[in-house]
Amino acid sequence: MFFRITDSVTWVGKRDWELRTFHGEEYSTHRGSTYNSYLVRDEKVALIDTVWSPYDEEFVENLKKEIDLNQIDYIIINHGEVDHSGALLQLMEEIPDKPIYCTKAAVSSLKGQYHKDWNFNVVKTGDKLSLGSKELIFIEARMLHWPDSMFCYLTGDNILFSNDAFGQHFATEQVYNDLVDQCELYQEAIKYYANILTPFSSLVKDKIKEVLSFNLPLNMICTSHGVIWRDNPAQIIEQYLKWAEDYQENQITILYDTMWNNTRKMAEAIKEGILSQDKEVVVKLFNVARTDKNDVITEVFKSKGILVGSSTINNGILSSVAAILEEIRGLAFKNKKAAAFGSYGWGGQSVKIISEGLKGGGFELVNDGLKIMWTPDEEGLKKCEEFGRQFAAAFR
Repeated sequence: MFFRITDSVTWVGKRDWELRTFHGEEYSTHRGSTYNSYLVRDEKVALIDTVWSPYDEEFVENLKKEIDLNQIDYIIINHGEVDHSGALLQLMEEIPDKPIYCTKAAVSSLKGQYHKDWNFNVVKTGDKLSLGSKELIFIEARMLHWPDSMFCYLTGDNILFSNDAFGQHFATEQVYNDLVDQCELYQEAIKYYANILTPFSSLVKDKIKEVLSFNLPLNMICTSHGVIWRDNPAQIIEQYLKWAEDYQENQITILYDTMWNNTRKMAEAIKEGILSQDKEVVVKLFNVARTDKNDVITEVFKSKGILVGSSTINNGILSSVAAILEEIRGLAFKNKKAAAFGSYGWGGQSVKIISEGLKGGGFELVNDGLKIMWTPDEEGLKKCEEFGRQFAAAFR
């Protein structure tokens, strides 16, 4: 059930093996998730975060088996989102006067969600809370990824409780980063960053540099979701710094949807053109109507350039392409090139609409796009191949 991380720290969270979507239906969680909560025992006892509200009764009942709730002196809420604070209502019914330590923004968040005026204690970066022989040091982490977010650091054990930063939606019994499948771990970590933290990359860089400037020794990073980083925990910090620096790999991703396979044929011909120009580049194709959108976004994050295609329908574009363009716009990718393509029977507005969407999403347009009427014939496919060659050449 629960397990000891150190002599002082016990994991008291919940593994959610059944979870398949998060943030409503916005984020896919193919490997489930965990809601990590930590009990810190010294002369004083602190509980760091809780779990999501569907598991509030289970959480409190299990916590009672671990400790007399009245022995908890402090409750630390690093972030007010309900997957971290959801068991507070149930917990505070048992110990209503216990002080809650959080940021000023978290007070507003928690009051707004639970409509309770608990014993809030506002903390700022550099504030400390003595537990006896050890201290918790608080570090505000605004917009990583909510205005109320913060980290806290436990002296002596040298543990950074990082909340959402450095986490993954990844249910596992193996607990630690060195025990799980490294490919699965990396895939979930980059997906988490790409889909959730990308818009805040400049803040990620600044916050990491600030934390590093404190010169605090680091034995572990205890996140709010997924594994605990104990084996070279700095590796995920170094990876975040790379991801935050307008990240890209030698990859071009082609996204499309198609009504009668004409746009698909264009996509495949464009792919051939790219590879004839650059045999080393990784090219991936996704029909966005049939592919998980968060997996697609992760591939966009990794790419130096993307091509987006759609048939024209009702003077517009197919809904799946419109949706992925909206996702892309909100994530504010930087330093990536793009172009549009599509087939049509009459009208042919899709290429212009997609180009405008890409430009609005911060992409550098390589050209005005390519549209082909009806089914591309041999000449049309050659145009697609040349379009792909020219796109690949834009990176030379």
